[in-house]
Amino acid sequence: MTKSKNKNVLGRGLGNLLGAPTEEPLLGAASIQELPIDKIIPNKDQPRKLFDDESLEELAASLRSLGLVQPITVQALPSGQYMIISGERRWRAAALAGLTTLPAYIRTTGEDEVLELALIENIQREDLNAIEVALAYQQILDLHHLKQEELAARVGKKRATVSNYLRLLRLPAEIQLGLTQRLIDMGHARALLQVEDTERQIELYNLILTEHLSVRAVEELARAIADQPSGDEPSATPARPRRSTERKDFRLLEQHLSQVFSSSVTLRCSASGKGKLTIPFASDEELERIMQLLERVQH
Repeated sequence: MTKSKNKNVLGRGLGNLLGAPTEEPLLGAASIQELPIDKIIPNKDQPRKLFDDESLEELAASLRSLGLVQPITVQALPSGQYMIISGERRWRAAALAGLTTLPAYIRTTGEDEVLELALIENIQREDLNAIEVALAYQQILDLHHLKQEELAARVGKKRATVSNYLRLLRLPAEIQLGLTQRLIDMGHARALLQVEDTERQIELYNLILTEHLSVRAVEELARAIADQPSGDEPSATPARPRRSTERKDFRLLEQHLSQVFSSSVTLRCSASGKGKLTIPFASDEELERIMQLLERVQH
């Protein structure tokens, strides 16, 4: 009964680390103390690296009127300070709000366990960006030399989910930065991973930004690049950059035509210049609409 309650409050991974409330009274009222805010310091290893100023101001305004509802969790340090395990955003907002003390759960534990607690607690939250989650997973793997299956069980996620996040760290730094800034989402990034060539990845990434491509469109483009016959692009020839530019133009045209016909238009072209333009339709009505558009073009 106690174990189930702890699991619901903390999530599978964090609950396993903290143990039952009777052993570690992290959630019990007796474990809460009011701490001076200037004695609390952030954890340099916590996965969240970005804090939105506007969001912090909104939270600070709420704290001024309502106070802090959910205590933060800290570790007591020999220096007399308290390092945050979870709740840095609340601590920052409280400082903005002018609060002088904060309610906190105080935990005494080893350095490695504190890091893992901080990482897993933040992973359970939904507002981390994909790269922050991926880096947190990698830190836990490095910290305890775990396999991905063990990590998945520890954080209460499917192995495929953990693997998909870790694969994001293979992307070029420019694309990782785009994920961090939420210029693209996880779906875009996973599609880009289908492309092995780094230059092609960055080219397609820039196309996402300029053309505001959907995840589905990027997936189709990535598959087209991955499936392209090797004969279409001889290795190390002077003509290679030109063909790369042509392919980009084709993709731009493909996107434009898809918008014109309100259909997923595909354009395929070989190195010889021969190709095929496909405009799919799902009904007689759609076909008639496409025919009318083509007639307008002729006139």
